[in-house]
Amino acid sequence: MWVIGLMYFSVILIANALGAISGMGGGVLIKPIFDLIGQDPVASISFYSAVAVFTMSIVTTFKQIRNGINIRWNFVGWIAGGSIIGGVFGNNLLAKLLSILPSEKQVLLTQIVVTILTIVFAFMNTKFAWKSWNLKGWYWQLGCGLTLGMFASFLGIGGGPINVALLMLMFGIPIKEATVYSICTILFGSVKNLV
Repeated sequence: MWVIGLMYFSVILIANALGAISGMGGGVLIKPIFDLIGQDPVASISFYSAVAVFTMSIVTTFKQIRNGINIRWNFVGWIAGGSIIGGVFGNNLLAKLLSILPSEKQVLLTQIVVTILTIVFAFMNTKFAWKSWNLKGWYWQLGCGLTLGMFASFLGIGGGPINVALLMLMFGIPIKEATVYSICTILFGSVKNLV
């Protein structure tokens, strides 16, 4: 059993280091690798991933603040609020799928397909530099948060791959700033997941 614990620890350490640098969180690596190891059920793996990503996001957010990064807290508040509400929908969707599908493997396959689609979206946005919509208003920020929170909770990955891409696309935020807001969004979404 200690071997699995050591493997989990190593995966979390490496994934969160990479996730903090990229703004994508570590969940995008943690959850799939834990699923591949296959030691625990889907719900437990989602919880482990949420705890790991929460820890990384707290450390990274406070480090950004200490380094003098100017964070627009009103912007973060609307996106985080939407993320918390969207997270409830995502968790309910996951619970519903676990109850109606005959096996956890089908739920896992659904999560894998949706994760791949979000990564493809993020890649396409970066590769082809889609023109930003430059949306203004709290309702767009709340809507963005709802979307991000739903994907993050349903997939159990913190939302990283889609966060940066969607923030850049919707609001025209530069990638460095989008990375900071992505980590802040992951922080608030992770709090909701843990509760």
